[in-house]
Amino acid sequence: MQEIEERIADLKARWPAHTVPPSMWHELEELENELEKAKTETGASPFDELAEIYDAWYEEEEKLLYEIEVRAFREILPSLPKPWLEIGVGSGRFAEALEIESGIDPSIKLLEMARGRGIRVHEGKGEHTSFDDESFGTVFLIVTICFVDAPLDVLKEASRILMPSGKVVLGLVLKESPWGKFYEEKKQEGHRFYKHATFHRYDAVVKLVEQAGFTVEKVVSTLFQKPGEVERTESPQNGYSPDAGFTILVGGKTQGNSV
Repeated sequence: MQEIEERIADLKARWPAHTVPPSMWHELEELENELEKAKTETGASPFDELAEIYDAWYEEEEKLLYEIEVRAFREILPSLPKPWLEIGVGSGRFAEALEIESGIDPSIKLLEMARGRGIRVHEGKGEHTSFDDESFGTVFLIVTICFVDAPLDVLKEASRILMPSGKVVLGLVLKESPWGKFYEEKKQEGHRFYKHATFHRYDAVVKLVEQAGFTVEKVVSTLFQKPGEVERTESPQNGYSPDAGFTILVGGKTQGNSV
């Protein structure tokens, strides 16, 4: 793996300031795919290599989208029991803005950033955490379900670590939405982030949530501006809409459930 990283570093050192030959792009893509495969075999997160780019994205491409999404989450925060945990905390952008105390993620480099934002971080995957039963009041999964290998297992684990009156909160880019279709195209083009994503339809997510032992209690929709047309912030709307680019689903732990 170190050898591949050194080859990538050497290639980038030779990167032209202006026009980049297609052969160099092709070589970089092959090396990055090679590195990703090696990291998968060793259990490393594919986001480690892209940590700085991923975090900066919220200040550049995603800045206004992020503000719209945070505004929607703030509508539901007062009703959520504490303490809070975010599964897939990443660099801690949402956790910091929403005052989520703790987070778990498999990417060591992203966790370092989250720690710098004041989050209590834990290395690990959402399918199998080291937390005790009934440890948290609310578990957040913000644009996480689309990046995990076994979403049902993650939701079942969330149920295990939630108190009997606990809530699970999902932040979703749904497959049928304009933004879901936009990101799906990006995935097919090999986008550095979205090539790892699997987007789900609303009804499929509801089914997963119910299978994990939750009852859907509230749905909030936002980001009705289409890709390439986002110019202002938005107020969220109650209920599901296929036209919304971002959907928040709140599930309550079913009474007596101990999945």
